[in-house]
This record gives sequence, structure tokens and C-alpha cells, in this order.
Amino acid sequence: MIVCVCRRVSDREIARHAHAGMSFDEIQFELGVATQCGRCEQCARDVVSQCCASGPVAALHNESAPKTIQLANSITESQAWNSSLHSQVV
Repeated sequence: MIVCVCRRVSDREIARHAHAGMSFDEIQFELGVATQCGRCEQCARDVVSQCCASGPVAALHNESAPKTIQLANSITESQAWNSSLHSQVV
């Protein structure tokens, strides 16, 4: 549902920012919600408070022990980019 008609900001967009940990003031600055006519301010604040009360949408939790990751020294050593395959194409 569109909450802020002036800026075309939906409740989902406000909720997404709130779930990311942003306060109402930060969301207002980022999206421009409730910065023109102001009629949507209470509704926007309600959406933010509902999202803050319900907690984050998803949390990353890894119960296993931390794993050591060996980084490549250069791009040519990376498994993600096989330079020999790409040099043959050119």
C-alpha cells in the first residue's frame, strides 16, 4: 500500500528499511517520506514501530566453528575467474 502519496513510498519499502535497522528519521531522510504535506507521518511511524517490535526479518546464525578462508594472492589464482579459459576465447 502507498503510505506517502507525495513521494510514492510504500509500506513495504518503509518496512524493508526498518527491518534493516534504520530509525524513522533515517528512513525519512533516505526515502523522503513525510517531508512534503506530512499527512502520512503517523502511518509511516506506525509501520516503523511495528517492524521494530517484530524484530529483524532474517538473522544470520552459524553454530559451527569459524572457518579459515584462504584468499587468492592475485586474480589469476582465483577459482572464480579462470583466466586461462577467458584468454583462449579472445
